[in-house]
Amino acid sequence: METIIGHQKWMAENLNVDSFRNGDPIPQAKSIKEWNKAARNREPAWCYFANKTENGVQFGKLYNFFAVIDPRGLAPEGWRIPTQEDWVQLSTSLGGHPVAGRALKNEDGCNDQGNGNNLSGFSAMPGGFREITLLNSNNGFLGLGNTGYWWSSTYDSRTESVWVVSLSKRDDKLFTTFDTAFSDGYSIRCIKD
Repeated sequence: METIIGHQKWMAENLNVDSFRNGDPIPQAKSIKEWNKAARNREPAWCYFANKTENGVQFGKLYNFFAVIDPRGLAPEGWRIPTQEDWVQLSTSLGGHPVAGRALKNEDGCNDQGNGNNLSGFSAMPGGFREITLLNSNNGFLGLGNTGYWWSSTYDSRTESVWVVSLSKRDDKLFTTFDTAFSDGYSIRCIKD
């Protein structure tokens, strides 16, 4: 599924692959121990939110940034991981960061009436995220039904900071930040080459 927004063609669902473009498997981290090991070893990994397969059907997979930058290629043939500039152009096409979130969010999937109108066809779902620096009883999983984060391919290798975007049930904004860790688990949307 795909959608055209402005002059860009985007996937209309989160990436849900378990192998690189060349066919090599991407390791699934089925536990917090496996996720942390991948981070320590600077290796690619993916997981389902809360390690539940059924979450992958609706929200796709969560990937660490080592999977994003792996030279074997994470995006399917003809697609790529969007840059910071791609996300900015997407936001601009929908009226800018303060209002773009409403047009990007799906009409259902958010908790407490935080849905959007999906006028863009992007169908963003609040698939949560995984952050190993958060010590909680959920093995680092947070935000399902409340928040969604998506990787870009724009990063600073010196500080290991990555430019990411997020949507929240609480707001119609498209949020951006440039201070996350390579070890976090976020969703991915691809853009057509």
